[in-house]
Amino acid sequence: MSELVLDCRDPERLAEFWCEVLGFVELDREGDDIEIGPPEGFGGLQPTLILSRSDDPKNGKLRLHFDVNATDRDQDAELERLLAAGARPVDVGQTGEESWVPLADPEGNEFCLLRARLA
Repeated sequence: MSELVLDCRDPERLAEFWCEVLGFVELDREGDDIEIGPPEGFGGLQPTLILSRSDDPKNGKLRLHFDVNATDRDQDAELERLLAAGARPVDVGQTGEESWVPLADPEGNEFCLLRARLA
């Protein structure tokens, strides 16, 4: 895969959050930038994320939308875990009938929690 860069005010906090959510680890640091990814490191099926410090990050809808899908728990249990990790619900005009839950990370970047569990 590849690297994805996410501008943020607090790379340390965002790295902690996304490592918890995705099961990632810190792979590298360069200045204020923190690269996180799967424990196997760069080059696997999943992209690595570079969290880059910025005084003016663009929050809200990201250019690349993250969908989170639990493999070992149902949606309600995963939602509880994500909220405890620092996610917060967001209103994107949903009706309440959707199978997904819109959330934002601690800096306001939106992502969705899907209902269906992946095998």
